[in-house]
Amino acid sequence: MRGLPVLDRRRSGVLLHPAALPGEHGALGRAARSFIDWLASAGFSVWQVLPLGPVGADASPYWVRSDQAGNPSLIDRGEAPEPEHARASFESFREAQQSWLEDYVLFAALSRAHGAAPWWTWPAALRDRDPQELRMAKQQLERELQALRVEQWQFDWQWRALRDYAHERGVRLYGDLPIYLAPDSVATWSQRAQFQLCPDGQPAMLAGVPPDYFAADGQLWGNPLYDWHQAQRDGFAFWRTRVAGQLQRFDLLRLDHFRGLAGYWAVPAGARTAREGQWLPAPGAALLAALTHALGSLPLVAEDLGVITPDVVALRRDFDLPGMRVLQFGFDGDAGNPHLAHNFTQRTVVYTGTHDNDTTLGWYRSLDAATARRIDRYAGATPGAMPEALVRVALASVAVLAMVPVQDLLSLGSEARYNVPGTVGDNWRWRMNEGALTAALAAHYRELNGTFGRMP
Repeated sequence: MRGLPVLDRRRSGVLLHPAALPGEHGALGRAARSFIDWLASAGFSVWQVLPLGPVGADASPYWVRSDQAGNPSLIDRGEAPEPEHARASFESFREAQQSWLEDYVLFAALSRAHGAAPWWTWPAALRDRDPQELRMAKQQLERELQALRVEQWQFDWQWRALRDYAHERGVRLYGDLPIYLAPDSVATWSQRAQFQLCPDGQPAMLAGVPPDYFAADGQLWGNPLYDWHQAQRDGFAFWRTRVAGQLQRFDLLRLDHFRGLAGYWAVPAGARTAREGQWLPAPGAALLAALTHALGSLPLVAEDLGVITPDVVALRRDFDLPGMRVLQFGFDGDAGNPHLAHNFTQRTVVYTGTHDNDTTLGWYRSLDAATARRIDRYAGATPGAMPEALVRVALASVAVLAMVPVQDLLSLGSEARYNVPGTVGDNWRWRMNEGALTAALAAHYRELNGTFGRMP
């Protein structure tokens, strides 16, 4: 099932990962429905989330162990289908998702059985997927495999119900596809030929980016890189499955690190920093052509931030994909800065900031006086008007879609920052307070969305 159109008219939306929703229960039940109700009442018609896959100990949604599986911690355990329908629903899910489900549940069960040790440390027969050893493992672990299947069915059932609820209220769902997967993932274990791996399964080359705005030494992400030659040989089957699965869940999908589809930063395994990497070409045009042929029109947004070269711009334009602009990046004193609103084109998705930025208020408070005055002049704001002044710039811009992190709607400072790129520790932990999104705040933003022509 494909989603509803999003970029068919001016819209606005809110960026909030479900894991940050308040409440004692999983996020995909009452908490998510309450948030959708608030969005609709405030005149927002898009909800953007971060990747929904199972995460590791650091809770990063960009270190997923599976694209297709859902994060079980998001399940609201108090909600389930009516008993008389549950069995049929489960069997239908299992049949429809068999192509990825069985590999995932076996991978997850074996990971638990080996104390969460990475798959390349497992006994060689399991590491290398010896058919007889896998059959024996399935027999021995069948009870746990069934529990994991049920868990994934529960996630799928709740997400489908939530998607229907959102659509009934005029809210579109906007997802996020990480360009890379975690080294210890079901894909690297079950489809090793798709990645640049050593004979024992460990990454031979690592993903990252060179030095940039966020990190002086670049960012060494540590994900394994794709074997693009193999991808081309099999017609990009792995990618077609990845994207098709996400478009079953979402109306719009952000392609994370889009520039990596034109050229990617490759860092040798064992390098101390990302500075030791180099740019290598990727077959982005052939990939997007294959996706278009398989899936038709692509409701995709190119995350074209960072070091953007002419080939990246050409790739995005050739496939008519909207790009991203982040207002926080715009105030370096250059009137031609592409992140300033007067330089936008209509085919743009604008953000005040993203999940990788400080909150707008925290960012503004950290600026030198001259930069702060420059922003005030641009936004027509008086000191103390942040972050709403920047939100107004986003809403007033020509960009077809304006996205605002929920922290900016709530005027929160750096204490509410969700992620600091290139660091580990306290990222991804922030949660919104119960009752923070009030009726008065909804009425305020409903008026602003109406003023700037972004009402549903």
